Amino acid sequence: MKIKNEQDQLKIDELTNQFFRFIIPIKAVKKPHVQDIKKLFIKQGMIISNNSGEPIVYNLQEFIEPRKKMLTEGTLTNFSEYEISHKTEVFDHIAQRFSSYEKSGILNGIPFKTEGMKSIQFIKSDNQWKMVSVTWCDKE
Repeated sequence: MKIKNEQDQLKIDELTNQFFRFIIPIKAVKKPHVQDIKKLFIKQGMIISNNSGEPIVYNLQEFIEPRKKMLTEGTLTNFSEYEISHKTEVFDHIAQRFSSYEKSGILNGIPFKTEGMKSIQFIKSDNQWKMVSVTWCDKE
């Protein structure tokens, strides 16, 4: 299904790009801006990791706190995550995006690099797009 409104596509692209950039390397800023993720989501937003087949479901604050700690304490450094490709479908006031990504960094002194897939759901309310949920799974 094609997106009927180019502005909808631009807003969904913008939200997705902001989500991928929300964990900024600590060297780039004095304080990590992980709280900003709340601006992208509806109040009841969820983020779900399904890397092990046993889903870990976070509300926004539960997702933010450990990442803020990792960035502040230096447990996670040189982190980068970006979208490689995507497919977005919109129906009226709902949208779904499958997003292939790559991420890398140093976690607990050990370098890592992996790819994966995110499934992102959006809703449009009061003429504004917001994320509802993000589910991800890294390649094994």
